[in-house]
Amino acid sequence: MKNILLTGGNGFLGQHIDAFLKSEGHTVLSLGRNKESNDIAANLATEIPVIATPVDLVIHAAGKAHVVPKTEAEKQDFFDVNVQGTQNLLKGLEASGTLPKQFVFISTVAVYGVDAGENISESHSLNGNTPYAKSKIEAERVLEEWCTRNKVVLSVLRLPLIAGKNPPGNLGDMIKGIMSGKYLNIAGGLAKKSVVMADDVASHILKIAAAGGTYNLTDRYHPNFKEISNVIATQLGKGTPASLPKFAATLIGKVGDLLGNKAPVNTVKIQKMIAPLTFNDDKAVQSFNWQPRKVLDAFIIK
Repeated sequence: MKNILLTGGNGFLGQHIDAFLKSEGHTVLSLGRNKESNDIAANLATEIPVIATPVDLVIHAAGKAHVVPKTEAEKQDFFDVNVQGTQNLLKGLEASGTLPKQFVFISTVAVYGVDAGENISESHSLNGNTPYAKSKIEAERVLEEWCTRNKVVLSVLRLPLIAGKNPPGNLGDMIKGIMSGKYLNIAGGLAKKSVVMADDVASHILKIAAAGGTYNLTDRYHPNFKEISNVIATQLGKGTPASLPKFAATLIGKVGDLLGNKAPVNTVKIQKMIAPLTFNDDKAVQSFNWQPRKVLDAFIIK
C-alpha cells in the first residue's frame, strides 16, 4: 500500500480520486486550505506546506479554473494558485527530506490554445494564451524541470470537460440551463467535444503514475452537444432541448460583439459552440491500457 499526498482533494475531480485510492486501501494525506477537512492545512498560493510524513506519490489536483478573469488581479490569481502554488508544494516536499517516487499533475487541454479541431494529440504545440492556459503551461514546465532533476516519475494529465455527479464548469451550466428551460443547442448541437468521466480518471490514476509521460484522456467517443443535452434532459424529466439556427446564433453573436463585456455571448463564443473540439488519447491506451466508459452511458448528473 502507498502513502499518497493529494492536493485539491475537496475539489470535483479530487473527491473521486480520494474515494478511489481509499477504497483500494491506500493512505491518503489531503492538503488544502481548510484545516478541518485536510490532514495538512496550507494555502499553496502563499504558503510552503509542512509535510511530515514521507509519501510515495503526489497527486496535484489543486488549481484555479472555471473563472473568466475580469481584472488584472483576477488574472494574477491563476499564476499565484497554479504556478506559485506548485512551486510552494515542491519546496515543501524538498523540506520534508524525502521525495516521492512519482508525481501526477492535473493539467488541461486548454494548454493547446485551440478552439476548434479534431483528434489533437499531445504533440500539438502549447499555444494557450488565457491566464488559465498560460499558468498551467508554466506549472507543467516547473514540474518537468524539478522531476527530471530529482529523478521523480512525472505524469501530466491534460483533461477536457470532466463529467460526474454535480459537475462544475460548462457541464454544470448546461444542467442548470436545461433544468430552468433556458438551454438551447446551437445549429442542431452537432459539434463534437471531448469529455471524460471523473471516476475513470480516478480508477486509472495509479497506472498513470507508474507509466509517466503526458497524456490526453477522453471517453474516446466524443459526444456532441445534442447527445449530452438529451442525456441530461432525460434524467431531469425535461423535453428535448430546442436548437437555435446557426444564422440566428451568428446574429446574436454580432450583437454581443457590439455590447462588449455586458453581453453573455459574442461571435467567438458562438463559434466555439458550433465547432468540433476533440483530442486524441491513443498514447494513454498504448501506455497504460486506458479503458474509459462512454460518457453518454455513465454520466449520472445527480
